[in-house]
Amino acid sequence: MLNVASPLINGLKITLQHLFKKPVTLQYPTERPVVGPRFRGLHALNRFHDRSKCVACYLCPTVCPAKCITVEAAEDPITHEKYASRYDIDILRCIFCGYCVEACPVDAVKMTENFELANYKREDFAYTQEMLTDKK
Repeated sequence: MLNVASPLINGLKITLQHLFKKPVTLQYPTERPVVGPRFRGLHALNRFHDRSKCVACYLCPTVCPAKCITVEAAEDPITHEKYASRYDIDILRCIFCGYCVEACPVDAVKMTENFELANYKREDFAYTQEMLTDKK
């Protein structure tokens, strides 16, 4: 009898401890959760003057394990610098590993703290360069 009662008493003791603790529930739309400083949310492209800093080196689509990044290169006719004419990310395939950020030699890609990525249509999960470019 003692062997059965001991786990039961321990379980009731834990339950009673949790009854008197303060609840940790957030009222989401009005109360925002605090995400950690290294949280990996939605991607963003850093800007340099009038366009993104991406130099179309193709390192981010190469290291991406989910193969969700598409980059197309173009060359500026005046300065002959290479830039990304197209930079797309399919968020439905992305696993938010952060390898694209680590691989970027010019710090063009970063992960933001934006975690609200819900949408109703599948097409809304394909983020283009204009959508990812940081507007700051």
